[in-house]
Amino acid sequence: MDREVLTGLATPAEVLDAVAVARANRRLGIDTEFMSEGRYRALLCLVQIAVPNADGDQASRILLLDALGEVDFSPVAQLLGDAAIEIVLHAGRQDVAILKRVWKTEINNIFDTQLAAGFAGASAQTGYGNLLSAVLGRRVGKSASYTRWDARPLTSEQLRYAAEDVAHLLELADELQRRLRESGRLEWAREECRRLQSATDERDPYLVWERLPRIGQLDPRSRAVARELAAWREQTAASEDRPVGSVVADPPLDELAKRQPSNLRGIEQTRGIHPSTVRKRGEELIAAIARGREAPPIPREQARWRSEAEDAPLIALAEALLRARALEAGLAYELIASRSELEMIVAAARRGDPEPDVRPFTGWRRKLVGRDLRELLFGRSAIAVGPDRRLLLTTAQPPTSST
Repeated sequence: MDREVLTGLATPAEVLDAVAVARANRRLGIDTEFMSEGRYRALLCLVQIAVPNADGDQASRILLLDALGEVDFSPVAQLLGDAAIEIVLHAGRQDVAILKRVWKTEINNIFDTQLAAGFAGASAQTGYGNLLSAVLGRRVGKSASYTRWDARPLTSEQLRYAAEDVAHLLELADELQRRLRESGRLEWAREECRRLQSATDERDPYLVWERLPRIGQLDPRSRAVARELAAWREQTAASEDRPVGSVVADPPLDELAKRQPSNLRGIEQTRGIHPSTVRKRGEELIAAIARGREAPPIPREQARWRSEAEDAPLIALAEALLRARALEAGLAYELIASRSELEMIVAAARRGDPEPDVRPFTGWRRKLVGRDLRELLFGRSAIAVGPDRRLLLTTAQPPTSST
């Protein structure tokens, strides 16, 4: 870092003063340190904020907020929910989810420098240190990233590491916004950043069963049992603040849904269920299985978008068009579409279905490639190689019959 940073935790007076500065300048940089090991939900441990310096130089004023302490952070939380305040983060999806849950606030007007970098020619997954080096020529240390953030007191090494994570965040955002404004991509980046406002780490207990690894192998009755078992496990883990897998792991949960034992002996005979789990939770497992057996069966839904073998060439063709447009626009390809989205688009075109609700057909992506992609897949346009060896989209020529 170019200057000495705060080496202690912020006092209530310092927090209020920083909030006033952020409100006057309408921007705030923020990052978090948290611990997720051994817990159901991540524990917020430290919050780093950066606000513009009063003297107007590039260096930010940094405060470190002890999230495990007794300082009132509600003034900062109110800033996060104020749409007039720009909230700058880097790779902030998990930060947003944790802050929303712990501080009970919405977070609006987000500018994520990792996402924005994808519109400025960098990878959409570029780390903070690498991006700082590439854009600003600055370097930060990463010596304390994997340390115990829930232990007190924090070491000077931890405090310095935490401060470095936001020391140049606002400056980085300024430079990215300048570049994006010049290329006409700033509003595209802001549109993408708005998607982070809905980030959450809360899970619906009655939907988590859909992510079980072998759920597709279960019959409708077993699927209903799996839903009840997974919901019970989720609620138990939440109430005890422990990882879901430490209650009952996925493989034995799948087996219980399949075999549906009605007594403790049947639970004991299930591989992967420890005797202590049978003693402590056996009756609860039997009750969850019984609820599932009494519930309406859950039929296997046909994945209408599932690709077929003959879709592979069209998926490759669609990907070629998307990659060409990404290169032309100076965007990270992964911002435009995922492989599964392309499979859905091609499958819908094969069946003549309406456009699926996927990213390439919304917002800036539709303007960039969505309309042309649909024209290509319906045979109304074709891809050719231009004189500069770049892909071109041309009007498709009707097939001619041979004599």
